[in-house]
Amino acid sequence: MGTALFGLASTGALAQGAIDEGQKLFTQAAVPACAVCHTLRHAGANGEVGPDLDELRPDASRVEKAVRTGIGQMPAFTGLTDAQVKLLANYVSTVAGAGR
Repeated sequence: MGTALFGLASTGALAQGAIDEGQKLFTQAAVPACAVCHTLRHAGANGEVGPDLDELRPDASRVEKAVRTGIGQMPAFTGLTDAQVKLLANYVSTVAGAGR
């Protein structure tokens, strides 16, 4: 994955391709899928184990740290590449709480 995929668009928001890839990671590609435990409206996720990310509205560095090291019941996602972790973190931090 090139850096352009998870880079910021000129408007300050993630490019649509990065949004789509981040959503796919959140809902399917990460094992277990983030959507199983977390609520995130943009992803259509209504998990009840982990925190509601729309309410928490974490920044990308917080998401990246949690994905890399785990937190509480959440495992570390060691099967994701660095690029995937950054993409996922940027996706969550961009869309969490959107449309409130």
